[in-house]
Amino acid sequence: MSTNWIERDQQAIMSTYGRLPIVINRGEGNYVYDEENKKYLDLFTGLAVNILGHSHPTVLKALQEQAGRFMHISNYFYNKPAITLAENLIELSIEGKVFFTNSGAEATEAALKLIHKWSKKQNFERNGVVVLKRSFHGRTLGALKLTRQQGVYQDFPVTSMPVYEVEPNDCEALSNVFETERPAAVIVEPVLGSGGIVTLTAEYLQHIEQLCKKHQALCCMDEIQTGVGRTGTFFAYVHARITPDVILFAKGMGGGLPLGGVIVADPHTDLLQPGDHGTTFAPAPLSSALGNAVIEVLIDQGQMEKGKKVADELHDQLQSLKDRNDESLMTFVGKE
Repeated sequence: MSTNWIERDQQAIMSTYGRLPIVINRGEGNYVYDEENKKYLDLFTGLAVNILGHSHPTVLKALQEQAGRFMHISNYFYNKPAITLAENLIELSIEGKVFFTNSGAEATEAALKLIHKWSKKQNFERNGVVVLKRSFHGRTLGALKLTRQQGVYQDFPVTSMPVYEVEPNDCEALSNVFETERPAAVIVEPVLGSGGIVTLTAEYLQHIEQLCKKHQALCCMDEIQTGVGRTGTFFAYVHARITPDVILFAKGMGGGLPLGGVIVADPHTDLLQPGDHGTTFAPAPLSSALGNAVIEVLIDQGQMEKGKKVADELHDQLQSLKDRNDESLMTFVGKE
């Protein structure tokens, strides 16, 4: 049965992903099941999307209720689930406004337009974006310019906006870029994901904020992968006690459906005017309703705090295993 589906996939869908030979039939909690009902612990989580697992009852309830009303309307009408979600996101982050997109890459594109508008507002005295080596910010052509992985950006055409690349956690290198190149913005992931799981220190994030304030540049936190409760706070930058100008979000926000966007701090909310940017499907009422359900589970039902405790316990147990293995290794080496 599975072989048949795999062959049909290969015949009908472009080969841009290295798939595993598993055809998923259903998901429940932290597990997925294949066509033969074999059970797998899902550590892929939809590439960091399914932060509440599969078929969470609160998410399913929101899905059913909103689908029974309507699934899509023009963004020329007011959208109650999206308005509520925007209010929730602002309450959980910074004072400002939200622009919704369908994905993380689109959130990066929106951020690039904001940066360009900010640069023009500064009469082009500042231009370009500082990013980190090995960073990943998306695969669309604008986002591709910020993604510093050769296997991803290859030789595809890119925008003309300058990009300045620095090593993570190197405060001196960052300061030098600001003194010599005069960038309009910095955009970083608080924890580099596909760049090697590199955690930016609180000192480094605070240094970014200070330089941006000093030089009138936008401080942008890419929380597409690190946000929505993944690090024990709703957004990871909170650990460093900083206040960004722009926050990018996506992945886990839509409860399994496509949803992304940017939260823009006052006084930058007027950088994009009607006609400057838009998208057909965002903010999707269905995705927005699920986003509100995700926040309900994480905050009101205490799942984010519970997740933090479980993560701490897992870390301690893994560290214990590592320490025991190190001790065993040292004993073995000593005998030699």
